This record gives sequence, structure tokens and C-alpha cells, in this order.
Amino acid sequence: MDGAAARPAIDTHLPADLRTPLRPDAFALSDDEKIAAIAAHFREIMQVLGLDLTDDSLSGTPKRVAKMYVQEWFKGLDPKHRPDVRLFENRYQYHNMLVERDITLFSCCEHHFVPIIGKAHVAYLPGEHVVGLSKLNRVVQYFARRPQVQERLTRQIAEELKNALHTEDVAVLIEADHLCVMSRGVNDTNSSTITAEYGGAFGRDEALRREFLRLIGK
Repeated sequence: MDGAAARPAIDTHLPADLRTPLRPDAFALSDDEKIAAIAAHFREIMQVLGLDLTDDSLSGTPKRVAKMYVQEWFKGLDPKHRPDVRLFENRYQYHNMLVERDITLFSCCEHHFVPIIGKAHVAYLPGEHVVGLSKLNRVVQYFARRPQVQERLTRQIAEELKNALHTEDVAVLIEADHLCVMSRGVNDTNSSTITAEYGGAFGRDEALRREFLRLIGK
């Protein structure tokens, strides 16, 4: 069976190249079962490293790590956490750019499983409907809370907002620090990574893009 065709129902509304790769049986286990399995495997990792798990500071670490993975760091892998983005009638006839900037972003590098920490800035041009501001934050957090690469994350957020807001006029910019760069390899603590995706009017209108960048302090 082809793995891509058999993926569970997650991100199916996104283009195929933006879907987070999952095995067909990704949801075969309950959250409690996943926590138990991860804790057992992480206990083995700690033992291989030579750590004494009878120490009271270490004995609970395997379960703590497992709960963190399932309930916090990677909860965006479960579609039950996908935010319900409700739209409201644009009674105020506000049709200028709406910007939500400095959205806290915490994700995890899928190459080394260490944190990606930064900020996301999103904008859209309202039409007949607007969205509650917190929903923009929730969309960012949903896609961030899974193993990621920043380029895919940026496009996932943009595509989700286009679908939810029924408009192509969406802009997303992410600036983030990658601990895989800062804490290993080149050990560069000064560099950061910026990615951007511009749709609709933001892609066509250079002045609009400049205004977006000005409003987010870039």
C-alpha cells in the first residue's frame, strides 16, 4: 500500500507537499498508550546514556518527557486539536489590512528534535467576514506543535488561513531561532531564520507588502 495515499485524515485540505508525513496507523494508539510506550523507550535511552534511574530526580523523567511530547510539544499531530475558525459578519465594513504580530511560536525541529522558538506575524484583507483574533494565534500554534521545518510551517499556516478566511489575501512571516543551529553543529547563537509567504494581493502589490513589513517592525 502506498504510504502517502494511506495517511490518516490530517491536513487533507492542504496541498500534498504541505501535509505532515504520518504513518497509516498514526492514530492506532490512545494518548495514554502513546505516553506509556514513549516513556518505556525514553527510559531505555536514559539507561543507554548511563543515567541512574533510581535517583529521585531522574526516576520520573521518562513519563514527564512522554507526557510533554503527546500533550504539549506534538499535540498538533492530532486533528482533534485543529482550531474551529469561526467567521463573523464584517458589520464594520473594515477592509484595510488586519495584522496580528508577535505571535509566540514554539515548535520542534524534525531533524534533531530540539526546539524552534520565535514569533509569527500574520495579516489578511477582510472581505465580508472577519475572524476572532485569538483564532489566528491558534492556527499558528496548531501547526507549530508538531515536528517541523520552518519553510513548511510558514506555508501550512498561510494555506490554513486562506481556507478558513475564504481569501487569498494572506501574509505570514516567521522569524525564529533554531536550537539545532545554536546548541550543536556550528553553535551559532547569533543567527536567526526568517521565512515569508505572500498570497493574493500581498503577492501582487509591493506597496502592500512594504506596509505589512512596516507594521510588524521590519
